[in-house]
Amino acid sequence: MIRGIIITVLTLGVIGTGVWGYQEHREKNAILMNAENNYQRAFHDLAYQMDTLHDKIGTTLAMNSRKSLSPALADVWRLTSEAHGNVGQLPLTLLPFNKTEEFLSNIGKFSYRTAVRDLDKEPLSKDEYGTLKNLYSQSTNIQNELRKVQHLVLKNNLRWMDVETALATGKEASDNTIIDGFKTVEKTIKGYDESNMMDPSLVSYQKKNQNFEDAPGKKISKDEAIQITKKFTKKNNFSKVKVTENGKGSKFGFFSVTFVDNNGNEGNMDITKKGGHPIYFIERRDIAKQKLSLNEGMNSAKKFIHNNDIQNMEEFETTQYDTIGVYSFVTVENGVRIYPETLKIKIALDNGEMVGFTAQDLLKNKKKRNIPNPKLTKNDAKKHINPNLKIMENRLSVIVNDLGKEVLCYEFLGVLNDDTYRIFINAESGVEEKVEKLKNAEKVYENTL
Repeated sequence: MIRGIIITVLTLGVIGTGVWGYQEHREKNAILMNAENNYQRAFHDLAYQMDTLHDKIGTTLAMNSRKSLSPALADVWRLTSEAHGNVGQLPLTLLPFNKTEEFLSNIGKFSYRTAVRDLDKEPLSKDEYGTLKNLYSQSTNIQNELRKVQHLVLKNNLRWMDVETALATGKEASDNTIIDGFKTVEKTIKGYDESNMMDPSLVSYQKKNQNFEDAPGKKISKDEAIQITKKFTKKNNFSKVKVTENGKGSKFGFFSVTFVDNNGNEGNMDITKKGGHPIYFIERRDIAKQKLSLNEGMNSAKKFIHNNDIQNMEEFETTQYDTIGVYSFVTVENGVRIYPETLKIKIALDNGEMVGFTAQDLLKNKKKRNIPNPKLTKNDAKKHINPNLKIMENRLSVIVNDLGKEVLCYEFLGVLNDDTYRIFINAESGVEEKVEKLKNAEKVYENTL
């Protein structure tokens, strides 16, 4: 009898394990299918947008009046923004695709800047018309290459999840039609030299410094990159470590260090080859129950900045996601905030350790600036703000406006009803350059149903 009971219990256990395993398998497949569907949608949307973008740029070449040209260029700007968004949703993070993204960015800047001005008083110049023709030619090449990839994806029923796996495991060198296709797109754009843009306002400082050529210090080796990672993360030893070289073909670029520490936690850190400056860091570990407040996490972030000799930074934004605090810092010069130079730090609120860091904007935009004196007074600038806003704070700041230019502004922090806004007024012209709605504290919905 006892034997029968044991057999019954074991049988039920095996059946239960099988059912659990089957449910886990179904849930995993559902997640993978959802991710694959999202990738497919983003890719086919991108291909459609490039088709539409190509045609729209072509039609602007035949236009002359402001009545037709301004809305057409605004449409071009909208399409480039949507295409940018879909590129960001594809699993191409580890695949060099910066030239294509820069191309879309250039189209967006040119079309926006041209669309918002009075074309009756200031029509397209000869150089601008040449730029538009050049953009049209390049969009033709991208359109053709994307159509080839799209044809093969549909013909062979290719999966984007295979692309993600290939890139994550470093096996993109093997035969992968989608990866090869996007590399061809990137190679096509690579021949698109900045000198061909003809319009110097489209060439930003960030593009010139995209491979961290201006980072201070000497070139480091792979072994030095590992030692910098250990010092930065305060980990003496790694059970596994791998260094890959990125920015191939560029003058400098960066090293990517992937490691597993002695506790089994995985992490990744990107470091500039020139100077050995940390660009990006993420540690993947289970974070325990929150023990520190958001303010205590800020103290840990400030201590981290001090210990790593990152100078002239002050906090400007704090956000909490579950048990992680995210703290944003900005460079301050003579009391003026320099918003192009920012960094973010993630602090685990269980023990105050740094688990994430990004300083790409700080490193790419770091330079000496001649900050002019404001032509408007603070009170003059304040007149350009909605009178219903209650102003709480104000300061001078340098921001990058919608035309990609750095401008000196009065920054006002104001409250309207229950919302807080950050408004930037051009300190020279009084133009309202930017309005940002700050995030409110997240509501807690637990136990409300």
